Amino acid sequence: MKRRDFIKKASVVAAGTILPMSLIEVAFADNADGSTSDKNFTFAVISDAHLQQIKGTKFVRNWDMGLKKAVAECNLMNPKPDFVLFGGDLGQLGKAAEIDHGAEILSALRAPVKMMLGEHDYYLDLGEHWMNRFGDPYYSFDHKGVHIVVLNSILVDEGWTHKWKDPMQRMQTMAGLDDPNGSAFMVGEKQRQWLKKDLSSISKETPIIVFSHSPLQKIYKGWNFWTDDAEQIQAILKPFKKVNVIYGHVHQIQYNKIGNIAFNSVMSTAWPWPYPKTYTQAKSYMPKLTIEMNRADPFFERDATGWEMIDVHSGRVDLHFQLPNNENRTVAYNEKTQEPEDIKYQQQKIPSQIHY
Repeated sequence: MKRRDFIKKASVVAAGTILPMSLIEVAFADNADGSTSDKNFTFAVISDAHLQQIKGTKFVRNWDMGLKKAVAECNLMNPKPDFVLFGGDLGQLGKAAEIDHGAEILSALRAPVKMMLGEHDYYLDLGEHWMNRFGDPYYSFDHKGVHIVVLNSILVDEGWTHKWKDPMQRMQTMAGLDDPNGSAFMVGEKQRQWLKKDLSSISKETPIIVFSHSPLQKIYKGWNFWTDDAEQIQAILKPFKKVNVIYGHVHQIQYNKIGNIAFNSVMSTAWPWPYPKTYTQAKSYMPKLTIEMNRADPFFERDATGWEMIDVHSGRVDLHFQLPNNENRTVAYNEKTQEPEDIKYQQQKIPSQIHY
């Protein structure tokens, strides 16, 4: 299927819906006879559901509905995704009941599911229940010519992890957006060595897609829009010709390029976060490429959650955002400038709307 035809088909599915997920096409060159390459494939990403238990079987309805909507729309996608990756933060406070509730909702997906760990899934029991259900928190696999890596980027210093007497206190501290008692995320030495070994047999020409929950760059430490060993991870990825990092956690549109690595965020099914510049007490390093997303009505329960379709074309990532009660956005990789661009806003120099 040609890229433009894929976008048309996906747009038909999305029309009139609020789809808090990402659909991704990995597009290879067509065959010499004009037929579509049999390497082309699609996969979907759903992220940051934050399902929160109130009591017993009662959960916060809005967060439940966001994830259920994403699952339902994913099942209607045409073309159907080869697999679905969940991008972390399935639960809000890491409770077994929240993880199990999320697993039950995701079980309705009509495609194989890959899982990624978020800090909200981890810091109550240090991921024990999550790993019992879903397996290793970092791994890799190959799919039709693309090497895909899923990292656990929400680790912190062991001293911080084990200083708490009450696991829920640790969890609630890490769950706070700007709690000064929190700690910055990292991938860690053990996992960095694993990544080096994992990539050692991969051709430098092979497209690489890396999924991490936190951005593998340093944007704003106070909110953990930050990974302490980001530069070390980037150095490991540097030898490869086309690398794409896709991350959750930030609940907003972000994009950047550092060397050969293109970075793009995905949206949340639960709620949006503000941009760091709204917190003027500390300096932030929002990528200069990023033009902040328009905000919808703050009294609208799905304000700026939306969805994005992602296609990886010639080894690079384009994102097509559909935002309810807001202006749709496309962040596409510009082959001439070798950078991701928000097509309408950067090319036409339209300032981003910062209020409703």
